[in-house]
Amino acid sequence: MPQSHVSALPDGEQDYADPLQFAFASRDADTPTLVTRALDAGRAQLAFQPIVLTATPGKVAFYEGLIRLLDDAGRVIPAANFMPQVADSAIGRRIDTLALQLALRMLRLHQGMRLSINVSARSLADWRWRRTLEAGLVEHGALGQRLIFEISETSAMHLHEVVMGFMEDMQPRGVAFALDGFGGGMTAFRHLKDFFFDMVKIDKSFVKGIAGDPDNQVLVEALVTVAHQFEMFAVAEGVENARDAAWLQGIAVDCLQGYHFGAPKFEIDER
Repeated sequence: MPQSHVSALPDGEQDYADPLQFAFASRDADTPTLVTRALDAGRAQLAFQPIVLTATPGKVAFYEGLIRLLDDAGRVIPAANFMPQVADSAIGRRIDTLALQLALRMLRLHQGMRLSINVSARSLADWRWRRTLEAGLVEHGALGQRLIFEISETSAMHLHEVVMGFMEDMQPRGVAFALDGFGGGMTAFRHLKDFFFDMVKIDKSFVKGIAGDPDNQVLVEALVTVAHQFEMFAVAEGVENARDAAWLQGIAVDCLQGYHFGAPKFEIDER
């Protein structure tokens, strides 16, 4: 039987025979410190993924800006290593604020661009985040018409009153809202009419491999019907191949997003 590269020590620590494995484990264990240092130094960038119109896939409807934090050597710290742990913490608020600062700067530089960023419902009530948004909108009033906030189903339902109040404040200023991960969380359809979402992003778990999955085909068509009933655009996330894209183009999905149309990049493609 092959021996494991990791052996247990009496005090619960691990002895790594492979130096590379030790290096990765040490880096992962120290991720919170790396994240804090990156935030303190402002080492972050947005990676931009295109969302294309279903009718004309060569035309970008808007971009999603995905926050990327960088370690001391300029390497990306994998978001999966820290976001689940910090999303509801003060660090999560700092990440959301930094993402907003970067998004506002990008919209100022590219005046024909529409851009979405993810935000936790908790950040909507955070004074630093709100001050950053207000400053950006006051300085460039029309900028709000090109800004989209993506809020996850779970976040929206946990703090629905905060979300609804924020929407009431922002929509007269042109800001749009997307319900992220639609169908994969805990949204009760009866609450959809209470929100002011402009679009839904159908959860990628339903979209991946949809061309060969009759069950998910029925579910996605139902989700699109619900979205349109409430006058929301429907975006399919996680489109990774031509077969899935072709199937989705055959139904009433409004926009498509996924690696088939473009991976997140630090530079935008001017389409």
